[in-house]
Amino acid sequence: MKTTVLRTLAFLLLCPLLAACATNNTTAIRSGTATAVTATSELGVPDSTSATGAYTGASEYRVGAQDLLEISVFQVAELNRTVRVNSNGQISLPLVGVVVAGGKTVQELEADIAAKLDESYLQDPQVSVFVKEFTSQRVTLEGAVRKPGIYPLTGRISLLQAIAQAEGVTDLANLDGVVVFRQIEGQKMAAVFSLNQIRSGQAADPQIYGDDIIVVDQSGAKTGLQRVLQAVPFFNLFAVY
Repeated sequence: MKTTVLRTLAFLLLCPLLAACATNNTTAIRSGTATAVTATSELGVPDSTSATGAYTGASEYRVGAQDLLEISVFQVAELNRTVRVNSNGQISLPLVGVVVAGGKTVQELEADIAAKLDESYLQDPQVSVFVKEFTSQRVTLEGAVRKPGIYPLTGRISLLQAIAQAEGVTDLANLDGVVVFRQIEGQKMAAVFSLNQIRSGQAADPQIYGDDIIVVDQSGAKTGLQRVLQAVPFFNLFAVY
């Protein structure tokens, strides 16, 4: 709740700035000549996710209950496992037995498993841990959705699937005014999407990542989000806001 309030306050503080620059920047954004805007033909991966798909987040990620881990030991394929962390934060591995994974970074968990294998079974084992599903990742949904809030991400999820977690949009939702806020290459960025276009197959359903903020505009309402829609008047492209 506290995180949602802080994010909402930060968004509202940005609204006056968006209103001031919206009119002047619209033409430049559309023409691609705006020096303060970065846009790509495909959705960029946020800073919180590495090129391999591993979630790094604003701070070093720590394994949580129900995370799905892929564990491999170099040149010992029979020890490779895909395991889910139980509610007590534990996993069970061959030769090693029960290991506490919850609360540890990936590097700490790798070192812990390697140390246990090194005690009696292997000499200087090289252990790799990859988090395939992150139940500790979160996405924030606000605006004209039935149940606004912060929701967990478990694996890959699209914009439509994320909105479905909030039980869909309300009757007053502007289906052509869905804004995704994301940090890319150190810059705060935003993109506008049309649920009408996505549902009809005219536009791709974009992937949503941990720490994304999704705001659904309310049709006919004079909200701060209207200024974002004016400042970023195109679909499926991220632009600095």
